[in-house]
Amino acid sequence: MTLTRCHWAENADARMQAYHDAEWGVPRHDDRALFELLTLEGAQAGLSWRTVLARREAYREAYHGFDIELVAAMGGAELDGLVAESGLIRNRLKIYSVRDNAAAALAAIAGFGSLDRYLWSFVGGQPIRNGWTERGQVPATSALSDAMSKALKRAGFRFVGSTICYAFMQASGMVDDHMRSCFRHRPDGQAQE
Repeated sequence: MTLTRCHWAENADARMQAYHDAEWGVPRHDDRALFELLTLEGAQAGLSWRTVLARREAYREAYHGFDIELVAAMGGAELDGLVAESGLIRNRLKIYSVRDNAAAALAAIAGFGSLDRYLWSFVGGQPIRNGWTERGQVPATSALSDAMSKALKRAGFRFVGSTICYAFMQASGMVDDHMRSCFRHRPDGQAQE
């Protein structure tokens, strides 16, 4: 059986299709998983998702499995070592931003009880399920991603512009932008069998 996917995954490699089929748009509520997605979306800035997805395991290894407390405690020497790591996007600002974001995430956890509760508050705790019929309808930003970006920046997060926040909202399932023609589109957000 041939599956119809969203345009960006239709003719993609197996890794991208697997990501689309099993992860993209699926609601995530684990703090570590949310921190990972926020980190990877920040790393993507100016690059393709394919480039970042190919390096995902290297990011997991470099950032202690995205354990927020361990990442917040990373020292300058350890981060400098990552700048030279070929498996990562070797951008010093992006690499150091992960530690800063971990510290901001810990503050959010202290204030809200979890990173999940804080981040999902921007969508009222429930996924927004869009029903786009044409790829041109899918926005790069929204009023909610604008608000999230401003709030995250005020809270000390970096590499969290509105476009990054919207992509994060899509990746984490806060916004479900699977096209109506895609086999993953369902009003309840579950994959079709």
